[in-house]
Amino acid sequence: MPGPGSGRSTRSTSRRRASRFAGLTLRLYAPGADAWSLYWASKRTGTLFPPVTGRFQPDGTGVFHGDDEHEGREGRELRVRFVRSEIAETTAHWEQAFSVDEGRTWLTNWHTRMTRRTD
Repeated sequence: MPGPGSGRSTRSTSRRRASRFAGLTLRLYAPGADAWSLYWASKRTGTLFPPVTGRFQPDGTGVFHGDDEHEGREGRELRVRFVRSEIAETTAHWEQAFSVDEGRTWLTNWHTRMTRRTD
């Protein structure tokens, strides 16, 4: 379990077919709440997005929720859910889902297998 005031940052890049993205994730642990806040900063837009917050379950799966706006939908508000699972020393699975009905239903729109670089 992380100690008081723990935090982590991760630089991310992707080479998805026709597009690329790069950014930074800042993860901050609040020991009093036993919760993490995850912030995404996009290199493309120069934006630090609002956090998703949550915690890791006993099985090691992390579930995090937050509010956001969908860029292509005239600022339509939505709920965001990130799930981190299958966490190992050098790999993990991550998925993102959106809800436009306050979390009653979710549409998973992105998932990825992350691998830690060795260089």
